Amino acid sequence: MTSRRKATESRSNAEYEKLLEQNEEGQNIHHETESRGLGSDRGNVMLLLLLYVLQGIPLGLAGSIPMILQNRHVSYKDQATFSLAFWPFSIKLLWAPLVDSVYFEKIGRRKSWLVPAQYLIGLFMLLLSPNVNELLGEGSDHPPNVAFITCVFFALNFLAATQDIAVDGWALTILSRENVGWASTCNSVGQTAGYFLGYVVFLALESKDFCVNYLGQNDSLVTLPGFLYFWGIVFCTTTTAVWLFKHEKDDSEVEIDEPDFGLIGTYQILGRVLKMKTMRDLILVLLTCKIGFAAADSLTVLKLTDSGVPKDRLALLSIPMTPVQVLLPFYISRYTAGPKPLNPFMFGYPLRLLLGLVFAGLVWLTPMFKAADGSYPLYYYGIIIVIYLIHQVFVNCMFVGVMAFFARISDSSVGGTYMTLLNTFTNLGGNWPAWIALRFVSELTWKSCTGVMDILSCDSAQEEKACEAGGGTCHTTVDGYYIESVVLMTFGFLWMQWGLPTIKRLQSLPPSAWAVSKWSD
Repeated sequence: MTSRRKATESRSNAEYEKLLEQNEEGQNIHHETESRGLGSDRGNVMLLLLLYVLQGIPLGLAGSIPMILQNRHVSYKDQATFSLAFWPFSIKLLWAPLVDSVYFEKIGRRKSWLVPAQYLIGLFMLLLSPNVNELLGEGSDHPPNVAFITCVFFALNFLAATQDIAVDGWALTILSRENVGWASTCNSVGQTAGYFLGYVVFLALESKDFCVNYLGQNDSLVTLPGFLYFWGIVFCTTTTAVWLFKHEKDDSEVEIDEPDFGLIGTYQILGRVLKMKTMRDLILVLLTCKIGFAAADSLTVLKLTDSGVPKDRLALLSIPMTPVQVLLPFYISRYTAGPKPLNPFMFGYPLRLLLGLVFAGLVWLTPMFKAADGSYPLYYYGIIIVIYLIHQVFVNCMFVGVMAFFARISDSSVGGTYMTLLNTFTNLGGNWPAWIALRFVSELTWKSCTGVMDILSCDSAQEEKACEAGGGTCHTTVDGYYIESVVLMTFGFLWMQWGLPTIKRLQSLPPSAWAVSKWSD
């Protein structure tokens, strides 16, 4: 569920676009679409939906890897290393202007990047398929090669982010003007479905316990190598079909309202935005506001896995969350209209901080629910669902509030560049605290060895092996997860003393205070 949250945040650029389309013109287009129907755009909508589904597959697979690594008993430092694989969607602003500006006319503006990106994703999956078990240390005594796995999935997510930039741009031209509102729907539905296939479906069908007990099978239905091979073939096949059979309109055939500044001009616009005092204050808020949630968001699921909760069960718990994640933003959006869209953010912030202690309590109590055979009762999973449903309420209060504020302050004269910049810092504000929490939780954990007289500590891997080799057992005396939970929550409440007044000041400014033209040289 933590991985799901990461993927959701990394898709927030699409949510920005969706909110922007809810202005008066977008609503008129939507009503016109309802009356006319899709017509000739039906095939284009299906193509966009397919491309966004493919985009979600690498994200879903990357989300499942931490669960697999945790079952291989890797360190939290290794988990911190792998968390870097999620960063490409958060920093795609760095190369998005390049994708939008440089292309081969004979191939097409979007296909020039879409086709090679998807071919490379397919090739990566096909090459990774026969080697992934060895890299993960399956069936052998050597530990997983976390650094190499991180590089591979970073590359996969980099290619998926590049494909995302190309598809987002193509969506504006592949659809007729009256049906362009379908682009955000394809993005949201497609990426969610792709992530679901790569994360929930894969972990469930890869679990022997789930397949035997619930599907009546003798073994798991899929393996990670087989899953990678299948989707590698799908990527190569669909990319070939798009390349050969789908014509891309050139710029003379479409009307694009968004200004084209060119490669250099776009980077100059970004530099101009960063010079704005109001923008620097907002960026500081975005980069620091999620520090208080880092332990709860990045470590809780891994700690539950450590306690023996099956990873496939945790993945399946994402299913009841999906309708909530879809419907809650529509309800909360009624409170973000008007001049104070960040009020839901300020309402949900302290409650989400307090929920971090609830997560810590859940982790602490989990071993008490464990039966003699290692299973957990159904009501335990019910407790998890209730806690995470409450968590989703506060997450969405903050998320929708921020999205509405971005839509209000965005300077339309610079097109999507403004929104992409805001999206970048929003995602980075969640990624770097998560890395810190994963990286240093081991240093804050103390373990002792019992049963061996001359070995007292199990704080290092060598001491742990020595304790076990001598017939002793390592016990955790102080868990760094609880220390981080309390310290980061305390930091969050201290941050509120500066952050909330700053937020109130920023949202009280008129939209003209955020206009790029005002700050031009």
